[in-house]
Amino acid sequence: MTDLPGDWNQWREQVDLDQYDERWRRMAEAGENPHGEADLIASYRPASVLDGGCGTGRVGIELVRRGIAVLGVDVDQDMIAAARAKAPDVEWVAADLAELARPERFDVVALAGNVIPYVPDGSRPAAVAACARHLRPGGRLVAGFQLQEGWPTLADYDGWCEAAGLEPEDRFGTWDRAPYEGGNYAVSVHRRP
Repeated sequence: MTDLPGDWNQWREQVDLDQYDERWRRMAEAGENPHGEADLIASYRPASVLDGGCGTGRVGIELVRRGIAVLGVDVDQDMIAAARAKAPDVEWVAADLAELARPERFDVVALAGNVIPYVPDGSRPAAVAACARHLRPGGRLVAGFQLQEGWPTLADYDGWCEAAGLEPEDRFGTWDRAPYEGGNYAVSVHRRP
């Protein structure tokens, strides 16, 4: 495993990448939808998506299957290697979101899972700003993460989005668009004017 920031390292020490995707396979076998993130992202009809914090590629690969161009980015080189092994025709890049400087602009930047909380505390505003810079005009930043002690609040996240020039569009309690009524998880949609 690579040397990565605090909370991420703690999580990765507990996760066997060979078993990581097993959760999603079991969901599908049980008749549950393992692609809620891809469903919400695809509902915006993007031609292109930057999958930030792409992990092993689950969301990005599903979006590609639906005909959407995807660039996957993750700071964890082991995760990127796993994504490349599953989908070698997709571009997967090992990079820090806070320092990302690609020439492409995307219809959606997706941060599925707990991407923002796993970015080191001092780099979170820069990571949000970098995501915003990679959006086309009218593009959306869609991020879902847990709300827990020591992690960013929605006010923190909204402030970083505002500072990056993004406007709030929607907030859900789940990826299947359940209303956000408080609780410990939120999916936020911000738009570049």
